[in-house]
Amino acid sequence: MKLGFEETQTSYSSGSQSARSWTEQWVRTWAYCPNCGASNIDPFPNNSPVADFRCNACKEEFELKSQKNRFGNKVLDGAFKTKCERLAADNNPNLFLLNYDIERLSVTNLLVVPKHFFVRDIIEERKPLAATARRAGWIGSNILLKQIPQSGKIFIVRNGQIEPKDSVLSLWNRTLFLRDQAQDARGWLIEVMKCIEAIGKNEFQLEDVYAFEDRLSRIYPGNRNVKPKIRQQLQFLRDRGYLDFVTRGYYRLRSIS
Repeated sequence: MKLGFEETQTSYSSGSQSARSWTEQWVRTWAYCPNCGASNIDPFPNNSPVADFRCNACKEEFELKSQKNRFGNKVLDGAFKTKCERLAADNNPNLFLLNYDIERLSVTNLLVVPKHFFVRDIIEERKPLAATARRAGWIGSNILLKQIPQSGKIFIVRNGQIEPKDSVLSLWNRTLFLRDQAQDARGWLIEVMKCIEAIGKNEFQLEDVYAFEDRLSRIYPGNRNVKPKIRQQLQFLRDRGYLDFVTRGYYRLRSIS
């Protein structure tokens, strides 16, 4: 994998349009599928309503967002209604987030957010465009990156360094079990995964997760049995190989092989 852009000339006078051309060409040439490891992915036709790229080997689809600076807590996305409708669809794409250095004409970061981390809570409705706008009344969306656990942000390139491909594929496979869950069930699992990450230790106690009872109660006000629900989610994560059960009341995050 080379991080530099091979094309230094484009037909665009706009810097942003040129950067888009460079980054799309780079992904087409150098990015691989984090699901199956296929060595290249192909672009959809321009302005595809679903995604930007597709792996012909396993049929995974990807949307690409690129910019110079690191992505913050929010990523601008398309129409809010369309985004919400796509969440449960088979062709809801995974998300590539790419940062580039315009001076060096190279990629600095590329991370992928697997589509199974996309639940309704991470999609924010933006205000309608003003009446004076060309698309007056149009309602866009934001993807709330801060609502996605770190296990759902898999770096392929980090700070100009290429991550080992085997590690990327292992991190991807580690959370694939989420795809088998309905939206509500996935939401609970993801929230408990975020609580575990917030503990900040590979080994933790059940009581450490119980400390987030109030937070989870605010997210799910209709649930009056949060502690039993926490235990259920931990058991599920253990059964799916995300956690190891050490002894009664003690758990360990399973290391990546």
